[in-house]
Amino acid sequence: MAANPTTRDNWGSKLGFVLAAAGSAIGLGNIWGFPTQAGLNGGAGFVLVYLLCVLLIGVPVMIAELTLGRSSQSDPVGVFKKLAPGSPWKLVGVLGVVTGLVILSYYCVVAGWTLKYILLTLDGAFTGSTATEVAETFTGFVSNGPQVILFHFIFVLMTVLIVIGGVRGGIEKVTTILMPMLFLLLLLLVLRSVTLPGASTGLEFYLKPDFEKMDSTVILTAMGQAFFSLSLGMGAMITYGSYLSRREDLISSAVYVSIADTTIAILAGFAIFPALFAVEGLTPDAGPGLIFVVLPNIFNNIPLGQLFGAAFYLLLAIAALTSSISLLEVVVAYMIDQRGWARKKAAVVVGAMAFLLGVPSAVGNGYSSLFSGFLDRADFLFGKVALIVGGLFICIFLAWKWGIPRALQEIHRSNEHFALAPLWAVLIRFICPLGISILLIQTLWEFFS
Repeated sequence: MAANPTTRDNWGSKLGFVLAAAGSAIGLGNIWGFPTQAGLNGGAGFVLVYLLCVLLIGVPVMIAELTLGRSSQSDPVGVFKKLAPGSPWKLVGVLGVVTGLVILSYYCVVAGWTLKYILLTLDGAFTGSTATEVAETFTGFVSNGPQVILFHFIFVLMTVLIVIGGVRGGIEKVTTILMPMLFLLLLLLVLRSVTLPGASTGLEFYLKPDFEKMDSTVILTAMGQAFFSLSLGMGAMITYGSYLSRREDLISSAVYVSIADTTIAILAGFAIFPALFAVEGLTPDAGPGLIFVVLPNIFNNIPLGQLFGAAFYLLLAIAALTSSISLLEVVVAYMIDQRGWARKKAAVVVGAMAFLLGVPSAVGNGYSSLFSGFLDRADFLFGKVALIVGGLFICIFLAWKWGIPRALQEIHRSNEHFALAPLWAVLIRFICPLGISILLIQTLWEFFS
C-alpha cells in the first residue's frame, strides 16, 4: 500500500533545501577523502582536475537527479515506476535504496570514530605522544569491537532521531543549524593552519600544480572523488529533489549545492596541508591514516593544538551526520512511498537494520578475524561500484529512455531561460556516461589486477 501523495513532506524554503542537500554531499568524503586523495595524487594538479570534473560531470548529473526526483515527487524506486511503468528500470531505484542502506551501515561506524576522537582530543590523550603512540591509540580503538559498536550505535541513534522529525521539522531544521557551524569551524581551522610557521610550503603544494605528476590515474581518481563527493548515484539527490516545490529553480539549486560542497572540500585542504607541512617529518601522502594518525601529531605540535584538534573532529562529526541523515532518508522515503509506513516506524526499523548491518564493519578491524576487511569490501562494492553503476544508469535513463525533452520541460517549469540546455543535453547524453563508464572500468581493473 503506497502512502497518500498529498501528505508528502516538502522543504520549507530554498535555503533549507540547499543547506540540507549540501549537507548530504558534504561528509567524510570532503573533509577526509578529498585531502587524502589530493595528498596521494600530487596536490594542486589533482585539485584542478577535480574542479573540472565537478563542472563537466558532477553538476550535470546532479541536475538530472533533481529533475527526476521533482518530476515524480517520489523515492528512487517510485521515480522509475512512475516515469517508466512496467519496465525493469525500477531496479535502478532498488539498487539506490540498497546502496544507501549498506553505505549507511558502515558509514556510521567510521562516523563513530569521530565521536571517540572528540573525547580523546579533549581529554589530552595525544598530548606528548610520539607518532608511534598515536598510531597505537588508533589501532587499539578500532580493534576494540564493543567500544566501536557503542559509538556506531550512538551515531545511528542520532541520525534516526533527526529523520523521525521529518523533512522540514527534522532534516531541514537540524541542517540549517549544523551547516553554518561546520563552515565557521572550518574557517577557524583554516585561519589557524595558514598562519603557522612553515605553512607556505603546504600552500605551495596545494596551489602550485606540478604537471609532471599528472597521469591517467590522477585524472580518474579526481573524477571518482568529484562523483562520490556530491552524493550521486544512490538516489539521495533524487529523494531530496522529490521534496522540492515546482517553483524552485532546479539549475540554481544544483549549482548552489555543488558550490557549497566543493568549497568545503577546498577549505578542508587549506585546513590540513599548511599544518601538515608546518610539522617536520610529516608528508601529505599518508593515505587513509591522514585524519586519525597524522593529524593528532599535527595538533600536538601547534599552539592550542588540543582545542583545535577537538574542533576538527567535531567538524568531521557534523559533516558525517549531515550525510548519514540523507542516507537514511533514501531508504525511509522508499518505505513511506512504496510500503505506506509511518515515518517514525520507517526511521526506527531502517536505523536498526543499518546498525545490525554495520556490526561486521565495526568488529572487522582487528577484533574479529571472521569479518576482517569487511568494511573495505563493503565500501568497494557499494561505496564505489554500486554508486558508479547507479549514476551511469541514471544518465542513460534520463537521456535515452525518459528523454531530454521531458527533462527540459520539467526544468522549464521554474527556469524558462536555461541558456546552457544544449550543453547540458550533450553532457548528460554523451560525456557523463562515457566518463562514468571509464571510471567503472578503471575501478574494476584496479580491484582485479
